[in-house]
Amino acid sequence: MDSFAVSIGMGTKHSRKNVFLGFYLGIYFAIFHVFMLFIGHVTGLGLYQWIAPYANLLSCVLLVFLGGKAIYGSYFDQADELDTDVTHKVMLLLAFITSIDAMAAGFSLTLFDISVFIAGFVIAAVVFLFSWIGVFIGTKGGTYLAGKAEIFGGIVLILVGFKILLV
Repeated sequence: MDSFAVSIGMGTKHSRKNVFLGFYLGIYFAIFHVFMLFIGHVTGLGLYQWIAPYANLLSCVLLVFLGGKAIYGSYFDQADELDTDVTHKVMLLLAFITSIDAMAAGFSLTLFDISVFIAGFVIAAVVFLFSWIGVFIGTKGGTYLAGKAEIFGGIVLILVGFKILLV
């Protein structure tokens, strides 16, 4: 949801470059999300034996934290109000910042019987698609929708966290 919101923000500020901007942001965000997912997964494999008894609680706490962070960010973060040129340096920084949550997701993957490669492929495809679509939504007046998308995503993460805890 972070990359979607950032893409909407970038689309509102750079509406003339929307085709290339959507493609480049999608590629940057997808690569960084998969990279951070793998880092989190490898780190989680080493710690799994100690956290296995607390897997459901830990997953719930991580998802509630990420959901709360998304909701908090929709109200208080001013990162997408920066009026900067779209350079590779800016895209690298945005891709890194928006993909930090993927490390926690990779860590959580060790708690379930899910292939990290399939999850990485699905995450890359979804992040690319949402980033590309986010730029186009931003060009059509996405300043109204940017905060709403993060709030919705945060609520979904929190609900999934509590579902894992209760199962």
